[in-house]
This record gives sequence, structure tokens and C-alpha cells, in this order.
Amino acid sequence: MTEITRIAIDTSKSVFTLHGTDADGRAVLRRNLRRQDMVPFFARRPPMEVVLEACGGSHHWGRVLAGLGHTVRLIPPQYVKPFVKRGKNDRNDAEAISEAAARPEMREVAVKSARQQANAMLLSVRELLVRQRTQLVNALRGHAAEFGHVGRLGRQGVAKLLADVAEDADLPTPAKDALALLGAEIGRLDARLAEVDARLVAQHKQTPTSKMLAEVPGIGPIGALSLVLRVDFSQFKSGRHFASWLGLTPREHSTGGKTRLGGISRAGDERLRQLLVLGATAVIRQAKPGKASAWLIALLARRPRKLAAVALANKMARIVWAMMTSGEAYRQPATA
Repeated sequence: MTEITRIAIDTSKSVFTLHGTDADGRAVLRRNLRRQDMVPFFARRPPMEVVLEACGGSHHWGRVLAGLGHTVRLIPPQYVKPFVKRGKNDRNDAEAISEAAARPEMREVAVKSARQQANAMLLSVRELLVRQRTQLVNALRGHAAEFGHVGRLGRQGVAKLLADVAEDADLPTPAKDALALLGAEIGRLDARLAEVDARLVAQHKQTPTSKMLAEVPGIGPIGALSLVLRVDFSQFKSGRHFASWLGLTPREHSTGGKTRLGGISRAGDERLRQLLVLGATAVIRQAKPGKASAWLIALLARRPRKLAAVALANKMARIVWAMMTSGEAYRQPATA
């Protein structure tokens, strides 16, 4: 019987598609397994390379299969897609994963431990609650505007808008009740977010690396903790590599020896990129000669503020990589 050296798995909710190859890359196994049959199947197999797409549930299976003695590799889905043949189905997807894994320079995602995923989960929960609160606030403003009530931006604007609605004697009762319901839900989410933020700040204070990153201007407790818990800095060769992974470098479309650069690629972790750009925007808002770095003041003199914010976010990402890989504290640059 031909020895199987690599098995690629296309995961799903209940049925998993396997594509096994030998040492020469020839397909010698194609079959489907139900979820409950996965562990018994791989427990009977000798140690081999198992490849999955880095997606929901892949880290769990990576830990399970590694515990059975196999070598697990997770490949980003965007690097698998070019290898999918015409006629997409589970078997072609599994074969594409195997083809991608055979490339010697293929990039991989490190398998996270259960504790790493658990520590970062509260950050994801916070993002969900923030999105829900934003949806409710937008709904409140939209419905209130239909009756002539327009509030200012910010939390104080929401409170004033709810007060104006409650005091409007001409506003029909059904509309008042509906807007009050939205206000109550916003208040409930505000209380939940306050609890979550308190827990995250406490976690930040107990994490030395997070406290170290918070010394960088533009990076607060949430941003620092997100960088520490979500990023494996050892997989990046340089700060530029990390900034490129975050999508903070120009998208290139060069040919014929001519270099053409466009806007930022927006690749990588969207939330981390957003936190860095927002932090950079806050720094730029307070940038003045004598307080900000000479580099930033010169940049603002020749570039729009939004473009400068992305450039500063790129620099912040490279600073973070240098601090996390060297263990050095942040050094304040010379001011203008």
C-alpha cells in the first residue's frame, strides 16, 4: 500500500473532505469523514503532515491532531484560492489546500493554544457589543430625525436626543415608546461595555508586554492588549513585514520595469489596522511643534492629515514589532 505523507482537510460543520498524497505528490486518498470519525481515523494513522485552511475551528483541530502526533500546518485561505480548479466543490478545495501546502515558500498561520484563544475572546466580544451599540444609535438617530429631532454626535448627544424625545408632547405615543426602547437597549449595552472595558484594563495591567506597548503614543490599553494577544511577532522577519501583513503598505501593480503603487492593501487583521490608524489620528490631532516628533511635523507640512495618519500607523506598527522582538522599551524621538 502506498504510504501517505500528507493529508489536506477541507473542514465543515459535520462532513470533512480528505485529500491524501504520497511522497511524489500523487493523490492516493480521497474520502469524506463525519466529525465523530475524525479522531479515530487519525489516531490509527502514523505521524504525518496534516494541512488545513486557517479558518473557524481550524485551531481546535490543529491542537487535536497535533496531540495525536501529527505535524499540523494552517494556510491562509487567500493563499489557497489560486489553486482551486474550475468547478468548486469540497474535493477540489481539499486538493487545492494540498497543492498550496506543497509550495516551499508557502506562508502559514501558527496554531494557537486554547489559552491564547480564550484570552483574546473578550476582545472579540467587545467588538461585537460596540457594533451592536453603533447600530442601535444609528437607528435611534434615524427614527428620531423622521420627527424633526436631530442630536449631536457622541454619548451626550444621544442622552440629549432621548430627553428631547421624551419631552415632545406632539410626538405620537407609539413613536415615543419605540425610541425609549432603543434608548434602554443602548443603556444596557453601555453598562455591559463598561464591565468588559474594566476587565480588559485589569488584564492589560497584569500583562507586562501590554503595558510596555501602551507607552507608544497612539496605543492605548485596548490596542496594546489586542496586539499582544492576537499577533505572533516571531513569524515576521521585520517591522516592514508586519506592517505589510496589517495592510498598511501600498498595493503594488507594477509591470514592464515600471513601479506603480496605489492605496494601502487593507490586508490582515482589520481591527488591528483600525486601532493603529485611529491612534495615529489622535496623535496627529494633538501634534504641535515642540511636542510632536520632527518627522511627523515635516510629514504634516507636505501631506494631507488622513494620509499622514496611515503613514504614522505604519511607523507605529514597525515600532511595535521592534519592541516585541527586542524587549526594549519605547524611546521618545526628538521633537521638532
